[in-house]
Amino acid sequence: MRIALLSYRSKPHVGGQGIYIRRLSRELVALGHTVEVFSGQPYPELDEGVALTKVPSLDLYRPGDEFRNPRPREFRDLIDLQEWATMRSGAFPEPLTFSKRVVKLLDERRDDFDIVFDNQTLAMPLLEIEDYGLPLAAAIHHPITLDRAIELDTAVWMRRKPGSRIRFELPKIGVWRWYSFLRQQKLTAPKMRKVIVPSESSKRDVVREFKVDPDRITTILLGVDDRFAPSGEPRVPGRILAMASADAPLKGIHILLEAFAKLLTERDLSLVLVTKPKEGGVTEKLIEKLGIAEHVTFANGLTDDELVALMGSAELACVPSLYEGFSLPTAELMACETPLVVSRAGAIPEVVGPDGLCADVVEPGDVEELTRAVAALLDAPERRARMGAAGRERVKELFSWSAVAAKTADVFDEVITQYHQENADADR
Repeated sequence: MRIALLSYRSKPHVGGQGIYIRRLSRELVALGHTVEVFSGQPYPELDEGVALTKVPSLDLYRPGDEFRNPRPREFRDLIDLQEWATMRSGAFPEPLTFSKRVVKLLDERRDDFDIVFDNQTLAMPLLEIEDYGLPLAAAIHHPITLDRAIELDTAVWMRRKPGSRIRFELPKIGVWRWYSFLRQQKLTAPKMRKVIVPSESSKRDVVREFKVDPDRITTILLGVDDRFAPSGEPRVPGRILAMASADAPLKGIHILLEAFAKLLTERDLSLVLVTKPKEGGVTEKLIEKLGIAEHVTFANGLTDDELVALMGSAELACVPSLYEGFSLPTAELMACETPLVVSRAGAIPEVVGPDGLCADVVEPGDVEELTRAVAALLDAPERRARMGAAGRERVKELFSWSAVAAKTADVFDEVITQYHQENADADR
């Protein structure tokens, strides 16, 4: 098959989009398929044999220059103007503007592909692709409506803007505005010919939130790269690890920080957060408020090998998320034989399996229960060893990228056959 894989942003080191694009494309090529990735910034890191077509945006969210105002000469067309104007209004324009750009490109190359696969862009212009003679399917890792609900729950209606007596910010209204792209996703998802999700939990949520026909959804668990394995080096005593976007309420890092502060009153511990927090953001402020700065470090921009070594260095890891559509870091930590305390949220119980075998599972958002679970596991080195070994065996049994690619290719075959059969019937 000749596959066009669409991803409006494919950040390599933070979040699952870049990982999904890289691993899936690599394994599809290994099966003998041709894969070309169409991506906006930040561009993905891809393996040999996978082609990349860059679909440049104005890159309005580049690190260190977020929400920038481009120079006049940077504007190329009306799509660029729409992207800038939407950003200035407080909304997130990338899914819609990427889809408009990539549809133009595919119109010129409609004979080069057998199928187009969208990685959760879910904007209405993409539906035009089927008019070009190309069947269209999509991956939905989880409905972002759940992210919005959690952020709205933690946002306040109004606060004074720092350094000003009279100017106010309206955070809750800002959250609504930022997530306005969800209207496009809700309109687009039910019209997709086929949707692939990474868990049964995500499937239920996509049906409920996006009104997608469950018969159009296929669940394919994600994989773990073979490089994620025990390092063989001794673990650092008292080291706890968490991998999450530090300032996103969805990831529950604020819950972990409060639990960690309680643990520090009786134990000598360190916490490593694999993320880059916003300067002066909620995470930094909470760390300062709790008085735990000297015990918390951040790691970001790691190579794969550095990340594997860090994962294997912790006595235990925490995944305190309030929701996950799959939680790839959970599976990667299991592959490294790192024992876990995780929240009973979204698909996490599906990933770790029966409670207590590969992880201790606690209620999401419960600081006291998380504190007790971490303390108990720190005091049980033999159980940590058994848990780590069980986690690795579960990953080897269930989470293979080659299996993901093979199952995804089967879905593509089904979609292509259905599309051409429908067109043949219409021509009769």
